[in-house]
Amino acid sequence: MIKAAFFDIDGTLVDTNGFHVLAWDEAMRDEGVRIPSARIAEQIGKGADMLLPSLIPDLAPEVGKRIADRHGRIFARRYLHRAKPFASAKQLVERVARDGAKVILASSAQKSEVDHYAALLDIRRFLSGVVSAEDVQHSKPAGDIFAAALQMVTPIEALDAIVIADTPYDVQSAAASHLRVIGVRSGGFSDHALDGAVAICDNVKALLRENALGSY
Repeated sequence: MIKAAFFDIDGTLVDTNGFHVLAWDEAMRDEGVRIPSARIAEQIGKGADMLLPSLIPDLAPEVGKRIADRHGRIFARRYLHRAKPFASAKQLVERVARDGAKVILASSAQKSEVDHYAALLDIRRFLSGVVSAEDVQHSKPAGDIFAAALQMVTPIEALDAIVIADTPYDVQSAAASHLRVIGVRSGGFSDHALDGAVAICDNVKALLRENALGSY
């Protein structure tokens, strides 16, 4: 049985990936940068420090900062209040915690967003910790976020922990700490994109229904 579970949030516990595409699109257009929405969607799961260079490699740092700040403001103003938890998200977190595992939220989002989602899901009492973009030097797909999560649950080792997440960047980030990933399709990524996950389910409701975490 697992001793720790590290949950991604956007696209995993809450249905927000599409909103982030809209917010990034508007923020970039305000700077005269036009990127097809499909290309933006492919990068969702990364923090601004990784997403913007992937889409616009020659972007000046000061322009990148303006875009990132504008994205944050647009998302907070227009979309954060519209975010809805996926079915059974709270119940899965509660089940894992009540079964005795340490639960960490591990996200490339800003701390204010993570705190909002924890309250929205009503899961604060089940959490052993939170890692956000502000707690590390680099966001996903760098290994910093899940490395920090693993550090929070010391002396639990990577073999006894599991990541639940929706993007290939989660898989890459987790691999840096030798963490296994159960992928969920709810973020919009294909099974091929989630290559490297030890299992893939439709969503957290399916994970709960199938008691899939009980196999690890």
